[in-house]
Amino acid sequence: MKNLAIIPARGGSKRIPNKNVKAFLGKPIIAYSIEAALKSGLFDEVMVSTDSQAIAEIAEQYGAKANFLRSKRNSDDFATTAEVLIEVIEAYKKIGREFSMGCCLYPTAPFVSAFQLQKAHSRMIDEHLDSIYPVVPFPYPIQRALRMTDGRLGYFYPEFATARSQDLPNA
Repeated sequence: MKNLAIIPARGGSKRIPNKNVKAFLGKPIIAYSIEAALKSGLFDEVMVSTDSQAIAEIAEQYGAKANFLRSKRNSDDFATTAEVLIEVIEAYKKIGREFSMGCCLYPTAPFVSAFQLQKAHSRMIDEHLDSIYPVVPFPYPIQRALRMTDGRLGYFYPEFATARSQDLPNA
């Protein structure tokens, strides 16, 4: 079985410019995802999909492939992760490479470990799952979330304004 890890790392982040290569505890944050994927031993290839030559060079320094730059269509603020993954899979198909399984690993996940990847892979195989996705519960009920409207603070769901948090379902 051939497995591919795809790390989507666009260079044009608006909220945090260059976030995918910002230093985190002494190395670019993307390095942690690359190292975890490589250390897991699960992948025949760890590939960084990017529109940035600088990100591609850093990815390659840490052992990932950056075989081709992302298309303009999948480099803007509206490109979805799914579109990026499909583009990568199609590009590999064009050069005669196909994979049985794929893993999307975000570049800003410095706490992901090889063990967690191995555990997720085993669970997928053992339980015959099509996909697996890590999630954590919100620390507080989303029904009590707040928002600003016309400079005023209000509830998203006013009907839960007086509900006790322990009586609301977890999300």
